[in-house]
Amino acid sequence: MHKLLLFLKRKPSLSREEFRDYYESRHVPLCLKYLAGAERYVRRYLEPTPGMSEPEFDVITELWFKDRRSVDSVLATLTKDAMPADVIADEINLFDRTKSRHHAVFECETKL
Repeated sequence: MHKLLLFLKRKPSLSREEFRDYYESRHVPLCLKYLAGAERYVRRYLEPTPGMSEPEFDVITELWFKDRRSVDSVLATLTKDAMPADVIADEINLFDRTKSRHHAVFECETKL
């Protein structure tokens, strides 16, 4: 399985709760229209940790694909900022896009 990670920061005007609600209720359904080839779509929301500074990102989004070609296609779209216009417009409402990062990953797991 091939995985793409997106590290995303909410707009400063949104609370964590508003951000999560918007992402789950509006952004996810919108993105589902464009995720052909994806096997899994997971969001991991970072929780504040007492004594630590504000996290650099609010969510780590994972997209899982069966083949590397699909990952490369999505990476090319993200790199060129060539996503569908409705997705970009929605992201402007939700994310501080200047802080968004994305990376393909190679995963190793140790069985315990």
